[in-house]
Amino acid sequence: MPIQVLPAHLVNQIAAGEVIERPASVVKELVENAIDAGASSIEVVALQGGVALLSVRDDGCGIAANELPLALSQHATSKIASMDDLEQVASLGFRGEALPSIASVARVRVSSRCNSDAQGAQIDVDGGHAQAVKPTAHPMGTSVEVRDLFYNVPARRKFVRSAATEFQHIARMLVRLALSRPTVGFQLSHNGRKSWAVEGAIDRHSQERRLATLVCPEFVQASLYVEHQTLGLSVRGWVGLPTYSRAQADEQYVIVNGRAVRDRLLANAIRAGYRDVLFHGRHPAYVLYLDLDPARVDVNAHPQKLEVRFRDGRTVHDVIRRTVETVLADTRPSHAAIGPIAAVELTGAVSEPSPWQASRSFVFPAAHGSGAVGGRIDWRDMAGAEPLAQAERSSSLSLGVIAEPAREHATVPPLGYALAQVHGIYILSETAEGLALVDMHAAHERVLYEQLKQQLPAGGPARQVLLVPQIIEMSAAEVDLAVEQSPVLAELGIVIDQVGPNRLGLREVPVAFGSRDLGGLVRDALRELAESGDTLSVTDRRERCLATVACHAAVRAHRRLSLLEMNALLRDMEKTDRADQCNHGRPTWVRLSMAELDRLFLRGR
Repeated sequence: MPIQVLPAHLVNQIAAGEVIERPASVVKELVENAIDAGASSIEVVALQGGVALLSVRDDGCGIAANELPLALSQHATSKIASMDDLEQVASLGFRGEALPSIASVARVRVSSRCNSDAQGAQIDVDGGHAQAVKPTAHPMGTSVEVRDLFYNVPARRKFVRSAATEFQHIARMLVRLALSRPTVGFQLSHNGRKSWAVEGAIDRHSQERRLATLVCPEFVQASLYVEHQTLGLSVRGWVGLPTYSRAQADEQYVIVNGRAVRDRLLANAIRAGYRDVLFHGRHPAYVLYLDLDPARVDVNAHPQKLEVRFRDGRTVHDVIRRTVETVLADTRPSHAAIGPIAAVELTGAVSEPSPWQASRSFVFPAAHGSGAVGGRIDWRDMAGAEPLAQAERSSSLSLGVIAEPAREHATVPPLGYALAQVHGIYILSETAEGLALVDMHAAHERVLYEQLKQQLPAGGPARQVLLVPQIIEMSAAEVDLAVEQSPVLAELGIVIDQVGPNRLGLREVPVAFGSRDLGGLVRDALRELAESGDTLSVTDRRERCLATVACHAAVRAHRRLSLLEMNALLRDMEKTDRADQCNHGRPTWVRLSMAELDRLFLRGR
């Protein structure tokens, strides 16, 4: 076959293969055009999953009648005019491919009117063949109707899924677009029924109402609001609490300069920010807005503009990671905290305040309070609450001096004062608002872990020399690994040497560890180092091993604690970063107010 120039309609169909994947792709392109036109309200209507009909109507600036044929031409756009414009593009669309690509694989009608025109204009396109422009009655703005998608491309039509599946893709795409532009109102209908609608929002309160509709009310209730500006980057949005994790990554939204993107660098940065607080195999939930100079980000990296490239990716990664880390570091028990577990999950009752009023704020810089110590409530000697003999106490649980309690609730610390243990696992505490229940092992594990991390820069955790080195039997491979990793273990407070082909001599251990299963500690630390390999940085590997040390050193279930020990742990929690969850992401405490307790027992009804 000789070389020849392809017909224009065939070129458009080839381009449509890259841009228009399914009905949701049509929605994305048309809604982005409406946003670029300055619309304040956008309505999307779909029939049969968008295959039979997709209609997008906006109240933007409109298209002049004499420009309608040009708008349907390949690479015709009003967004850019030179390479300089492309390098710092601020609009969502700029390629000039969307309308002609859609028109080449469907029957399209575009109706529009500019504010300066007395009447609107309309143009019909069938499979890429445009008809003459004709006048029509139309309000200010633009309406685009796309019918019979892929009717002339049977091979493509076969890959379209069921109407329900395609509509779900449309709904998810429109949610991403609605989140990217909070000031624009959106409405979605399918088969004659309204699916959802949101109004434009200009303040945080109204934006959280939108989030409750677009994402879910539980996300807003279990999220932290953050604002941060540094190095020419502005980060704001909502970060879900670690205990509000998801089985799938279905509530993760990142908006860069008003464009919803899926970027691996940003996803990795956010994931790194959740390190040490996320349960294994779970995914965080977040809605984050990143704003920076358009010249520092390349949006012309993907045909559908779903991916971006940053000029200085390392700086962006570090800012996002540290922002999320700092926000989550403040998740500790406080009077303002709703707790890592919403009480509605326990009581089945409607939570107060309303979901969009319950999220906490975090604006940089933030001062970390230490939590008030003191106050008085009535203590009652309950079973299991009496002090233990000093010899029975483990050195791993540091004791604090608790002031003689006073009755005024204003001076009661956030976690209150301990009343007793429950089955040797939980600490029951009376607070100013009701009760708190604390998982003592998980809480102590977090406290120890944060203390050990703080000791790393100063040479590692404090160590104690064993009077008689403990001999640990291991396989030859484990011994070789231990000798290879001995410098890293020493930084963690574990000093070993080889005393035989299958034997290690343990000479020093962290003071926090006490006299527990030392052999198990060494084996688990080595297993952690072997699993991480070279895939993590040195700091990450050290911290993962420290988490293992903290888990072994933390107070175990069924160990009876005195009231003094329990209250010391509660005070440590109140001044420890990330104390709302243990190193594995499990919640450490839950709060039940008197109102929630009354609902449980039907009091006051």
